[in-house]
Amino acid sequence: MRLARIGHAGQERPVVVADDGTYLDLSGVTLDIDAAFLAGGGLDRARAALDELPRLRVAEGTRIGPPVRDPGKIVCIGQNYARHAAESGAEPPSEPIVFLKAADTLVGPNDDVRIPKASVKTDYEVELAVVIGATARYLDSPEAAAAHIAGYAVSNDVSEREFQLERLGQWDKGKNCETFNPLGPWLVTADGVDVPGLRLRSWVNGEARQDELAADMIFGVPHLIWYLSQFMVLYPGDIVNTGTPAGVAMGLPGQPYLRGGDVMELEIEGLGRQRQTLVAYGLAGDGVYRSMS
Repeated sequence: MRLARIGHAGQERPVVVADDGTYLDLSGVTLDIDAAFLAGGGLDRARAALDELPRLRVAEGTRIGPPVRDPGKIVCIGQNYARHAAESGAEPPSEPIVFLKAADTLVGPNDDVRIPKASVKTDYEVELAVVIGATARYLDSPEAAAAHIAGYAVSNDVSEREFQLERLGQWDKGKNCETFNPLGPWLVTADGVDVPGLRLRSWVNGEARQDELAADMIFGVPHLIWYLSQFMVLYPGDIVNTGTPAGVAMGLPGQPYLRGGDVMELEIEGLGRQRQTLVAYGLAGDGVYRSMS
């Protein structure tokens, strides 16, 4: 089952995306796709109502929002692919590298991404996102993780490398700029996803950059959810970004970082595709950005 939220920012409507790409109105089942929906058996209610959900007439070009509203936290895993660790100049980690991304970085999959003021090294990162469906606290084993996963989505862990790595090595400064986490287009429920077989890809201005299977992750999804639960409580609606494959600008000598007007495209087969345009700070000379649609 594929769930999405469509409409202007702050006014999104919950929908199910049918096999033919049309939208089924989920607002009779829930007001939104959020922590309360996931914690309260919302996915089961949505499945039970599928045959009765009315179809929506949706204008072409209607905005798609992030498929989960207001996550409590976004937890990110660093250097979780061996080739990406190598291109970063690091050895593969012996246990997961963990950092947090503020929930207010979340935007829709096709919203503009704003290059921060004074940025010189804004970078893209296609990642598999895990959406938590049930509270995970001190799980006994990785095998226990499955019962706590609602589903999966495409995530772009946008990063500013100079802020991240050259300002006393504090990653948070390069990860939490506004619009730095496009998510979606869909939340695909876990029952329909073969995680190891997922293919993650990205392009910049039509040029292929990243292409790797989720099976190449150093730490797989069950291990990550179990591991994180030993250090923090994962609540319904929380998002876990599981790391990016090789091929980011930081790892490509001579490759320019992102600039205003560049277009990022990201895809995970079965989970959908994103497309964002980069908008530079002060593009019109007035110190503001172009508004997102």
